[in-house]
Amino acid sequence: MVLEKLGDSLKSTLQKIAKAIFVDDKLINELVKDIQRALLQADVNVQLVFDLSNKIKDRIKKEETPGGLTKKEHLINIVYGELANFLGGEQYKIEIKEKPFKIMLVGLFGSGKTTTAGKLAKYFMKRGNKVALVGLDTHRPAAMEQLEQVANQVNAPCFIDKKEKSPLEVYEKNKNELKKYDIAIIDTSGRDALSKDLIEELEALNKEINPNERLLVISADIGQAAQKQAEQFNKSCNITGVIVTKMDGTAKGGGALTACAVANSPIVFIGTGEKVDDFEHFNPKGFVGRLLGMGDLEALLEKAKEAIKEEDAEDLGKRFLKGEFNLIDLYEQMSAMKKMGSLKKLVEMIPGFSSLQLPKEMLDVQEEKLEKWKIAMQSMSKGELEDPEIITAERIDRISKGSGISTNTIRELIKQYRQSKKLVKMFKGSKGDMSKMMKKFQGKFPAGFKI
Repeated sequence: MVLEKLGDSLKSTLQKIAKAIFVDDKLINELVKDIQRALLQADVNVQLVFDLSNKIKDRIKKEETPGGLTKKEHLINIVYGELANFLGGEQYKIEIKEKPFKIMLVGLFGSGKTTTAGKLAKYFMKRGNKVALVGLDTHRPAAMEQLEQVANQVNAPCFIDKKEKSPLEVYEKNKNELKKYDIAIIDTSGRDALSKDLIEELEALNKEINPNERLLVISADIGQAAQKQAEQFNKSCNITGVIVTKMDGTAKGGGALTACAVANSPIVFIGTGEKVDDFEHFNPKGFVGRLLGMGDLEALLEKAKEAIKEEDAEDLGKRFLKGEFNLIDLYEQMSAMKKMGSLKKLVEMIPGFSSLQLPKEMLDVQEEKLEKWKIAMQSMSKGELEDPEIITAERIDRISKGSGISTNTIRELIKQYRQSKKLVKMFKGSKGDMSKMMKKFQGKFPAGFKI
């Protein structure tokens, strides 16, 4: 996962602060060196790293510790704030002010523009908008077919012309139809490099379409070259923001994220996986919170609103925290959470949870496994569902024969139930020095910082 190592390194650095007896020059120097090392390993530009570390040092030396904060808390506050500023500071928000609101996607070949067009459409459709996709990539073979497939996947209308070679003509033919929609997402051509032909085409489209947003789509594995791309595309069509794709890959990713900030091109969205819902509105403060192990409640709540009804989420949450849940409740919880995305990613958003050493199998519950659990549960008695602790080996054999589900799968279900109960106890009890410190921070950080 992109930046996973960076997150682990930064969490270790904060653990060092939490365990320190005194905040002295030695601790500060170690902290700065750790941050430098972590960022350089994440492919961040050397000069940017030193500029950031100097800012952190200066603030630590010059600022008085505010009332209500300890020196340790103030130190972590500074690290958090400077890292968030490093990635752009405030969240860039798209406001739909007119209809059709036109979003034009630009970028090089292979950056993932067409797939991103579908993800973006789904993102806005979830928020009640009527969205259409427009295909203006008339050069790449099968580009129109690909956009058509993406549109079908998200159930959005798609306006294309497989015979027309002029992107301007394709747009003109469909211009009036687009007035029926709240948002039009326009997929444009890409090239292997930002050539003269591509620049001329983008400039002509930009002039004719006059889009409300011009978003550059780049891949996380491009690294520090993202800065040059962002600057070049900015010159040709005055981009308003950036979408970084392939954030689920093995690339270091730090170069792409920071390069965009340096080019004064805010990151608006990030692609976090292959599925159409693996797409997030980028929030520098929340993202840094996740890297530091402090969670990102804003992103978590947004995902929850998309996946499950508010009253259902509230009821499940209360029962989970009380530890009063049976196998049916467990299944409902796991199903609801799966709708929100990868459990591993969700755990990163919950303050304090990333510091817990949760079993890998607990975070890797697949849809297929959930379906098998459901079938097994249909062969259980009411007493077994309400109190899984009574399920013995003999009962497992009976449930297996009745449901056709293997005894191993049924044992996995019971193990998951017991781990969930154990997790509740861990969450209620001591979570280590780091988590205790995070709890004490409530209300002590600047606006936008969630723990």
